[in-house]
Amino acid sequence: MSVIRRTALAAALVVASAGLTATVAPSAPATAALPTAAVALGDSFVSGEGAGAYAPVVDVNGVAQGFPGWSAPNSNAYFCHRSANASLHRANLPGIQDRFNLACSGGQPYDIGAASAVRAKGRQVSSQLDQLRTVARTHDIDVVLVGLGSNNSSFTFGSVAEKCANRFIADAWTGWWEFWAYLGGPVPQEPCTDADLATSAQFAAATGETTSAVRQILATLAQVDADGQHRVVLQDYTNPLPFDLYPTFHEEDGRADDRDKFRDLGAERYAAGCPIHRGSLAPGHRFSAGLGTLVRSTRDALAAEFPGAALVYLNVQRAFDGARLCESPNSPTGTLATPIRLMDGPSGVFVTSLSGYDKLDIQDIANTCVSYFQTCQESWHPNAAGHQVLGQCLAGAATTAARSVACVRAPDGSVTVS
Repeated sequence: MSVIRRTALAAALVVASAGLTATVAPSAPATAALPTAAVALGDSFVSGEGAGAYAPVVDVNGVAQGFPGWSAPNSNAYFCHRSANASLHRANLPGIQDRFNLACSGGQPYDIGAASAVRAKGRQVSSQLDQLRTVARTHDIDVVLVGLGSNNSSFTFGSVAEKCANRFIADAWTGWWEFWAYLGGPVPQEPCTDADLATSAQFAAATGETTSAVRQILATLAQVDADGQHRVVLQDYTNPLPFDLYPTFHEEDGRADDRDKFRDLGAERYAAGCPIHRGSLAPGHRFSAGLGTLVRSTRDALAAEFPGAALVYLNVQRAFDGARLCESPNSPTGTLATPIRLMDGPSGVFVTSLSGYDKLDIQDIANTCVSYFQTCQESWHPNAAGHQVLGQCLAGAATTAARSVACVRAPDGSVTVS
């Protein structure tokens, strides 16, 4: 008789001698550990906008939407532009078995808890929290990357970029007198100011929206995460443009951008990916810094509410140093962000040079972006190389003991997170 059988028999005799009856339940099988997962939530800077290799996206009806064509409605789920090159997929995350990109280009705080499909200009996808719950049914979520705040009910990154670029284009190609003669009045063509991008009141409102959305994420994770152990990385934003343009982009044919009409210079900057007034650059960087303050404030407020949560603020505002658009003479080659690129109709062919176009042609090209936003929505976003760098930033934030880190690119291209 084996030791196991003798032990079981002895136990039965002890129970019987005590005048007791016992029913021995079969041992429950050990529960298999769920595979670990990293998840991305938020907007275009984490979805992978600009990085190409976009995957089909399941829409609000449960149908996977592949590329629907350039003239399809921009609300199509595919235009969430979830890229296989997104930073989530490029980060070295030890112990993570699977990765799920649930972010959506154009995503707003509203889209975290509610279906984007039901708001104006929202894409046809379910709430990101519903998508997160689906992942949690089959996976143990250990890392969550959140990129949220640049789009909200007060302002969006796309509208800010469009405003400043359009002013430059109008100023470069159309003289002040032509606005009066042909358009019946002035059209904005001066550099953007801080107030043109976002006011203090708008930043405050956006911070409130973002904090509320991330609070929902933390509450949901507490309910659905298999072991209750997860790290949430709140990433801010990097500006695709430098603090000043490389000197060769300051003027062309003896004309700078502080005079009326400078078409050759306009074409040169467009080709290089930076159709922007030099005077708009500093306000743009203050806007980016404001987004950083928004994200950091969200992290600090929620860390006080959830003292046991592992919340990390990841500052990436210097992650593209030395490789921004028009920061070197070969731009856009070697940069970490996509240039502004437009199409002449939803043709799928980008216009890479505006040389030789007159103002009416350029107006038609610009209108394509308005009518078919998907034709230009990749503009001024991290490209595949940029997401490779952001992946290094995420890898550092996912393992650090600190709760606030900055990711900085050195002149030699090396990246540090500290």
